Amino acid sequence: MTIDFEVERIDYVSLDGPDELLSRNLMSPFVWTEKDDARLHMLVRAVPPNMEEQKTESGRIWYGRSGSDGLSFRMNDTPVIVPGPSGKDMRGCEDPTVVKTDDGYIVLYTGVDGGGTGHLLYATGPRIDDLEKHGVALADSKSENNVKEATVLRSDGTWRLLYEYAHNGHSLVSLTYGDGVAGPWREQPDPFGIRKGHWDSFHLSTGPLWLGNPEMPVMFYNGADKNTDWGIGWVALSPDLCRVVARSDKPLIAPPSDVTGQKDIAFAASLVDNEGTLWLYYSRNDRELRRATIRPLKG
Repeated sequence: MTIDFEVERIDYVSLDGPDELLSRNLMSPFVWTEKDDARLHMLVRAVPPNMEEQKTESGRIWYGRSGSDGLSFRMNDTPVIVPGPSGKDMRGCEDPTVVKTDDGYIVLYTGVDGGGTGHLLYATGPRIDDLEKHGVALADSKSENNVKEATVLRSDGTWRLLYEYAHNGHSLVSLTYGDGVAGPWREQPDPFGIRKGHWDSFHLSTGPLWLGNPEMPVMFYNGADKNTDWGIGWVALSPDLCRVVARSDKPLIAPPSDVTGQKDIAFAASLVDNEGTLWLYYSRNDRELRRATIRPLKG
């Protein structure tokens, strides 16, 4: 069986909330659904709008809910995860990933320390707006620095964690297996790599998984060339996430052509399966939020 995808439409995602949030740049929208609730839920990274402030803070994480349309979100008055006051997230909190459990929620996030290095951290709580930090989920191992951008698949009691790491100037994607959110972890070979001569020739980063066919999970991943022009593609993997089954030749969502920032960036963060219609939430140019409606094509 062959598989492909097409983008049917792209919509703006808007937030309503306090000025402290709305004055910031918005990134990493993690959107999910809850049982017996027509609303959608979001965690989002909010970044100070000017470069001077960004030298001391790379972001904090806010929570909100939408109506059933999933395009307009009412955000809480205060953030749910904030930097510091010291340690591995003293400079910023980024890239939230939500895992629902019987006891409540686990949120994996990237903490940025005082030297600007990223660490994969986690917090837990009975409610998404009542979280307690616990420290490191996955320590730097093969990475030179910046373990970040967690994507999780839990199956048969095993955590399969895909993450971004830095090596020889590249951002790459790796895979590890563990017994829980803080491991212990068993590192696996990288499931897929950069491709010379392609749009994803220099950098890779994780994106959300689609399990429409559990025998062939699909990741909507992020890739870039040496100019750091990021787009969104897809890769179909084996059930253990270790092997490539199929992969897009071209980006599903190309880098924006009317960029007004420093770089062209389209960066996927989360996916909602709306009865077979896929809603892919992503950030544009590290400032604004979008949702692509995607239709799977099967041969």
